[in-house]
Amino acid sequence: MYFYKIIRCTCNVALSTTTVFAAKCHTRFRKKPKHGSRYLTNSKSVFEFNAWDNVQWDAAQEELAKCKVTENSSVFASESDQEKYEVRASEYWDAFYGIHQNRFFKDRQWLFTEFPELVTDNKCVKIKKEQVTDQLGATDDESTKPYTSKNTQDGVEQLSEHLGNVLTTDSKRKGSTMILEIGCGVGNTAFPILQHNADTDVFVFCCDFSYAAIQLLRDNSEYDPKRCQAFVCDVTQDWQPPFQPNSLHIVVMIFVLSAIHPDKMSHVVAEIYKYLRPGGLLVFRDYGRHDMAQLRFKKGRCLSDNFYVRGDGTRVYFFTQTEVKSLFEGVGFEEVHNIEDRRLQVNRGKLLTMYRVWIQAKYRKPC
Repeated sequence: MYFYKIIRCTCNVALSTTTVFAAKCHTRFRKKPKHGSRYLTNSKSVFEFNAWDNVQWDAAQEELAKCKVTENSSVFASESDQEKYEVRASEYWDAFYGIHQNRFFKDRQWLFTEFPELVTDNKCVKIKKEQVTDQLGATDDESTKPYTSKNTQDGVEQLSEHLGNVLTTDSKRKGSTMILEIGCGVGNTAFPILQHNADTDVFVFCCDFSYAAIQLLRDNSEYDPKRCQAFVCDVTQDWQPPFQPNSLHIVVMIFVLSAIHPDKMSHVVAEIYKYLRPGGLLVFRDYGRHDMAQLRFKKGRCLSDNFYVRGDGTRVYFFTQTEVKSLFEGVGFEEVHNIEDRRLQVNRGKLLTMYRVWIQAKYRKPC
């Protein structure tokens, strides 16, 4: 007989109860519909699948989660440590990618189920394509060489000129759908977007705070500077990017805003609004309040309310739907949807349950 782990806290409330199971089903080839469709109606069936969608918490489980957050945020990190993690944020992410290279994250193929707008020839997607190169300069033979830059004035001017040349090198580039991914890492979102739009005129800009991540992305054999340009950028500062205001069709933010200090989030959102064209779309997914990752933090790892530092020095914030709504609507975005995605993930080998909470949203810049 096998049992899965009972999770407890000082409130003496259990998240789960002892359960016996027998694995029956294989889901390797199952295509998951948007927002999921597998619902746990019988607790005895919990280990029959690897995950369950839209899992509802009872009052006891909600109380347990609040208890754990109160406990692990009762001691904040010192002010000097908080300053260190802010000032040296890029160093910690460089170290992360230096250790893990491109092996830590999997390619996000689920993106095209949840955000079909990222496949621009999809019939259900209505993205008005306009010419975006009218204001860009001429080209030369150097235009296809990869290039990265900091947010320095000279560096940004060079990068802007270079990317203008990239976009005008091929006459087919006129009318491109321009997508920006913020916090691109090593390309686990950018490359799937390019693969799913192989026969279209999509051009992907992707930026990250980490030099190491950008270098790994550029070294990937799939990196094609004629279709994609990766560059280093600190989005918490004033942007001087390689594209014009009101020019981007789509901006992608997947598990990146949570890594930014809460005091700087509104600035990032305002800059996104500035560079999206009227009717442009922002797609967003990030950690939700009381996610398993939040409940696992120990005392002393909390930097401020719902903002924590991991053991490797990288940081993470846990959002509510209301906070996300306030952030984006506060600068003028219109809400398309904003959902709290609660999943129960299961380790059937170890008989463990893991309750995940994510916020998924879309916001549009008014026409």
